[in-house]
Amino acid sequence: MKKLFCMPGTVIIIGLCLISGIANATVTAKLDRDHIASGDTVRLLIQRDGSANGQPDIGALKNDFDILGSSSGSQVQIVNGSMSTKTQLQLTLAPKHDGVIQIPALEWDGEHTQALALTVGGNGGGSSSNPAAAGNVGNAGNAGGNGHVTLTATPDQNQPYVQAAVVLTVQLSTDQPISQGSLDLAANDDVLVKQLGKDTQSNETRNGRNVQVIQRKYLLFPQHSGHIKLDGPVLTGQVPDTSGADPFNDDGIFGSMLQNSPLAAMMHGTKPLHLRSKPIELNVQARPATMTGATWVPALSVKLDESWSANSGSVHVGDPVTRHLHLEALGLTGAQLPDLNTLITAPDGVKVYPDKAKVEDSARGDTVLGVRDQDIAFIANQPGHYVLPEVKLVWWDTINNVQRVATLLQHEFDVVGAAGDVNANPAPGSGTPSQAASATNPASGATPSVLSKELSNVNAATIPVWLWLLSVGILLLLGALAGWLLSRRKPAAPVPKIEGKLDDQPNGVIESTPVNNGNPFKAFHKACMNNDARAARAHLLAWAKLHWPNNPPTGINALAKQLNRPELTEMLRQLDKCCYTDGAWQGEALARTFAQPTDTAPTLTHKNTLMELYP
Repeated sequence: MKKLFCMPGTVIIIGLCLISGIANATVTAKLDRDHIASGDTVRLLIQRDGSANGQPDIGALKNDFDILGSSSGSQVQIVNGSMSTKTQLQLTLAPKHDGVIQIPALEWDGEHTQALALTVGGNGGGSSSNPAAAGNVGNAGNAGGNGHVTLTATPDQNQPYVQAAVVLTVQLSTDQPISQGSLDLAANDDVLVKQLGKDTQSNETRNGRNVQVIQRKYLLFPQHSGHIKLDGPVLTGQVPDTSGADPFNDDGIFGSMLQNSPLAAMMHGTKPLHLRSKPIELNVQARPATMTGATWVPALSVKLDESWSANSGSVHVGDPVTRHLHLEALGLTGAQLPDLNTLITAPDGVKVYPDKAKVEDSARGDTVLGVRDQDIAFIANQPGHYVLPEVKLVWWDTINNVQRVATLLQHEFDVVGAAGDVNANPAPGSGTPSQAASATNPASGATPSVLSKELSNVNAATIPVWLWLLSVGILLLLGALAGWLLSRRKPAAPVPKIEGKLDDQPNGVIESTPVNNGNPFKAFHKACMNNDARAARAHLLAWAKLHWPNNPPTGINALAKQLNRPELTEMLRQLDKCCYTDGAWQGEALARTFAQPTDTAPTLTHKNTLMELYP
């Protein structure tokens, strides 16, 4: 029965203890050090005696600190029947700037901590709770450091032109190992950031200490004129912790849990490093009012070149004339270079077909070289003489602060009628097709000019009918006579020469075909020199039909196999491809390689065939 009466009393006592703990709850804050070097981190311990609801409000800390990590816990102790409750929150803070930083009072369940002060920079490391000091700090210019690690960020200019490249050199120097290191430079809406090349590493000796130096370069492209501010690069990682004992060891949860643990040495072996250089500030100049170009190209130097797929000779209607443009600028990326097609003015009768440009970047010394390559095809829809005006690219020399012009000279080319269109391709100085035919008529005793003049003075209505009939009869007779003469002049097919006896070839049949050196091969050569792929293909197949009358090739690929000349195979394939894709084609190489039809005179071939089963 005594036990039954004691149990309610025990519950009441515990409840009173809890109520007493809540009523006497206090909130405190403590720094592990009150003086640190640039780049070092500090730990803030917030403790509440008694139970707690929720977490403290730490929003005010984010104005001056980056919160790198946090951990929390609670502890209940009963000593001599007295119960105590303790709740703790530990934060790892990285200061955003040097100087004396005030940590305001933080609220937790209606109660507030005391305000604290932290000194960042100077002779970093000393504190009331931990007198052990870290090293001296070098913090000149855009540098940050803690004596062992320094970080500098230096732009090559502070007053760049808008959209011009600024080279930012970031240098990290350390005489202690850094694990899990990361270096970042964040862009914003005002500045585009691009890393330039790869990091470089070297070793130096400073004040008797071995120092590792790592250098990285960035390109900054300001997007508007005026004053621009960019946060400096940030280095994060882990460095050896030589501060000695943990000042929080005696403060309850975190210290008591690890104080006697075998992991204590490992936990205190490193500490976080969060080093930020000072912000980069630029006073960006606007585009000069004296700049006259349609595009804005601020660069150290600019080079503009061109090349053509065809020479200045004649091309046919519908054939593409391709212009290759090469633009490179020192101090700009390829993506910043203008589309040169917008600067080209084509004459009437010529259509322009630009291909997709290819852009690339490469490191060139202490800056970047941007390159833009683009092919532009020009196709004329009627014969004539065409002149492409010169191309002018106006750019701004950022070294000498002066406007310059890169120029491509005008280009001229002649376009004749499509291949096979006789009327569209009159020879220079020739008359009408009827006049040209009269000039080649062997039956005409008058000169072309006299005959043309006489015919022009004759009225067709005054010519009698019998004269028309006589003229037609004479023309028919002349045509028959010309056909007979041509048939007499046609060479007979040569008799194949067979070497050896038939019996000398086991189960073999020796075959040979005649060679015809007629006009199709000459026409093929002429088409090659005119870069006329379709005409060259047609004439070449016509020649092959005469050359192999018993087994003519049905196409270019079949012809290549029958020729069996490796140096011609790929050229013939390119010819065939251009005929179907209407691509640009250069036939000079094929004409030079396939110079004489005698080079492909048929040789004796042996066909191993099975004997016939039946006579």
